[in-house]
Amino acid sequence: MNRREMLTTTGAATLAALCMPKLMKAEAPASRVAIVRCRDYAQYGQQLSSAFDQIGGIEKLVRGKTVALKLNLTGNPKNFPLTTDLPYRTNPQSVAATVHLFARAGARRVRMIESFFPADQDLSLWARYGLDINAINNMGIPVVWENVQNLGNYKQYVRMKVPWGGYAYPAYHLNPAFYQCDVYASMAKLKNHWVAGVTMTMKNNFGNTPCSLYGGDCGPNGNERPTKERGAVLHDGTTSVPAGVDAELHPDSQRDPGYRVPRVLVDQNGIRPIDIAIVDGVETVRGGEGPWLPGLEKMTPGVIIAGRNAVCVDAVGMAVMGYDPYAERGTSPFIRGDNSLRLAEEAGIGTRVLKRIEVVGLSIKDAHINFGPGAVGKKLSELNS
Repeated sequence: MNRREMLTTTGAATLAALCMPKLMKAEAPASRVAIVRCRDYAQYGQQLSSAFDQIGGIEKLVRGKTVALKLNLTGNPKNFPLTTDLPYRTNPQSVAATVHLFARAGARRVRMIESFFPADQDLSLWARYGLDINAINNMGIPVVWENVQNLGNYKQYVRMKVPWGGYAYPAYHLNPAFYQCDVYASMAKLKNHWVAGVTMTMKNNFGNTPCSLYGGDCGPNGNERPTKERGAVLHDGTTSVPAGVDAELHPDSQRDPGYRVPRVLVDQNGIRPIDIAIVDGVETVRGGEGPWLPGLEKMTPGVIIAGRNAVCVDAVGMAVMGYDPYAERGTSPFIRGDNSLRLAEEAGIGTRVLKRIEVVGLSIKDAHINFGPGAVGKKLSELNS
């Protein structure tokens, strides 16, 4: 190597280093994960309570605290009514059972969180998902419903910084509901995702970004009446965020959803870490995140997975689905995108090393169900024919 080649190589390496976030040097933490059998939503509360007990209980964590509960009600209004034979959204019975457990554990308040269209604070919009609003509101503790698609009941967004500097953005501007809670719980589904490969605890955070600032029609100054989803801003990077919102760190990086989505979702887990991760595998789907995708079909793993660390829970969830948490892009299930678990582990959020994760309750082997190669546009029967 001559001097010019050495300088060129050194310069390229330096540029690459500058584009990398300031990642944690310490070993990513490991945390216990419980897998419990649950084949019927009528038993959901009892079985989730058992899972909570097996990870050390939640009383000390939630007693006297405000608990935010993030649901997974994916899909825009074009996808209504709910396709009842494809359980790709949070089950209404599971929501009521979970709020009841928080109330029983002594929570002071539960703040229900999700983002959907239209961006209104209207309880009927929650009810359209099958949620029993009256039953949930009568659990013995105050319940606040927050559609975080825009500012809602608040006057100013909260700027929340990514601890390691960020993969995609240095900070995100969110509805204050995420800031005004002591405990943050995520209710996700055990399923595939077209871009992210899998969508469980961590991917459930992607929807925390308000479309008023990160939606396709956010405009140069924000739009409190958004009608477009996050594709143009966060997936494709073809539309910039409004003035006053932190711009992306590397605007010259590839405009590929398979590159951007995993990094944004890991950033989202950094700014508001999940304290209680719940993955519903009682009834779910495989082949993608919703019925707008080809090859989607119902699955009945009959399990609930719960823990205190999002990465550990998702790593166990992947193993239950028959996937390797160390798989990389181009292999199942990460067919179109990078492995978000690797990015989260490198950022120090949690480990994906199954040998370091204490799995209690059912073993991964006993809970395993074949989810196939992932979101490939075909059902298992078509793949096996």
